[in-house]
Amino acid sequence: MIVESFPDRTISIDKKEYLYFGGTAYLGLPSHTDFKNTLVKSITKWGTFYGSSRNSNIKLSIFNRAEQLFATQIGTEKSLTTSSGTLAGKLVLEFLSKTETAFYHYPKTHPAILHSKSLPLFENGTLHKNLLNNTKESVVITVDAILALEVEPTSFRFLKEISSEKQITLLVDESHSLGVLGKQGEGVFKTIQNKKLKRKIMIASLGKALGLSGGVIASDENFINAIKNEVLFVSSSCANAAYLESYMVSQNLVKNQQEKLKANLRFLFKDLSLSDAFKFNENYPVIYCNSKDIYDKLFKKDIIISHFKYPNYKDDLNRIVITANHTKADLTRLKEALVSL
Repeated sequence: MIVESFPDRTISIDKKEYLYFGGTAYLGLPSHTDFKNTLVKSITKWGTFYGSSRNSNIKLSIFNRAEQLFATQIGTEKSLTTSSGTLAGKLVLEFLSKTETAFYHYPKTHPAILHSKSLPLFENGTLHKNLLNNTKESVVITVDAILALEVEPTSFRFLKEISSEKQITLLVDESHSLGVLGKQGEGVFKTIQNKKLKRKIMIASLGKALGLSGGVIASDENFINAIKNEVLFVSSSCANAAYLESYMVSQNLVKNQQEKLKANLRFLFKDLSLSDAFKFNENYPVIYCNSKDIYDKLFKKDIIISHFKYPNYKDDLNRIVITANHTKADLTRLKEALVSL
């Protein structure tokens, strides 16, 4: 389906309006009037895009200010913005590849943080045997904070089972949890604690809940400073300065949208009883369904959801997304449609 305008809580297909429960704009910022007006002002200040290297002799002050804000919110010493979440992941993997040789990935890890020589973290339901032996070595483990087709944060209890002889660098992708999970939308990164962790690194796309063009890397100061000197980073275009400015001056709006989203989830999930075909978490704005015909059934009720083939998964993805912009009337219609299936 090709549309001619941004799909918010409704979407127009062939001149007919449908309720839309798709995408990833959990906080509803991309279509919010106040946020768009702020972005226009930011573009007036910073232009549409500054395509120079971050190491250029002319440096925009917005980057340091925005990155300090992200570091504070995420709970790390430093952060670094990039032009995309995928670039953030590739930058980190390329840097780690210079010193680390043993990479392991959690099942269904996003391709952005999947090393070409990575081994599965689990074998037949148990940790990889190499992580259980007494060989002293450094290992890198990559994992999504929330996997595609999941609604609960990934459990990091597996860290306790790894041999104490291992020094672990943990790389976490928070693309679908940043802005949504945590007391203030900080995600789950700072809650991950284990004495075997040599270093924690978080990467995320900013284009999900936060509705920004770009990505972010967050970790300790030494690591972020090292990434700044990487050839790939130096030779890449920077994140969009106007979007970063808009985010900084829209903190009250972001918090309001987070509260609206929480209220919408409470309203939708109150007394909601669904079949085992559905997977949901009352604190997360996504419902998955493994029924092959749910898309067609909801479409007939003038409701459109996300429906496509996702990498690393066998079947099509049926993803129902609730945003801060949905009204109680929208949610009532969705609720009635779901329970009637």
